[in-house]
Amino acid sequence: MLHEVPGAKTKPETGLANLKYLIVGLLFGIVFVKAEIISWFRIQEMFRLDSFHMYGVIGSAVVVGLLSVQLIKRFGIKTMTGEPVHIAPKVFHKGQIYGGLIFGLGWAITGACPGPLFAQIGSGYVLVAVTLLSALAGTWLYGYFREKLPQ
Repeated sequence: MLHEVPGAKTKPETGLANLKYLIVGLLFGIVFVKAEIISWFRIQEMFRLDSFHMYGVIGSAVVVGLLSVQLIKRFGIKTMTGEPVHIAPKVFHKGQIYGGLIFGLGWAITGACPGPLFAQIGSGYVLVAVTLLSALAGTWLYGYFREKLPQ
């Protein structure tokens, strides 16, 4: 269930305003390609514990995320529109363990997680479209059965 954040914008953005997201997504994809994050071989090296490359990338992202959240909280940083950033408290559910295991298994088998899927397809790995469709189907199934799953 989505929760409304007090003072949040509810007016949808126009197509031109959404252009910024396309640009950031393209730049993000280029970084993924150049850093070899989309490489099936790099991902397999990670799961076989043969290389530090992916662990370094993921670890760096975790550290940057932790520091960013702490800076946002400490200095009361606001959004670009001047609204306060609200970070909702997270509640642990045992279903997160099952979901993480399924996610990791899918990542190991396909060599792709949701982030790089579009960069892989854009780089010419068209067969990854099957993985994208599977990810969408899994997301739909989760939404359909969510209320019946362990919480």
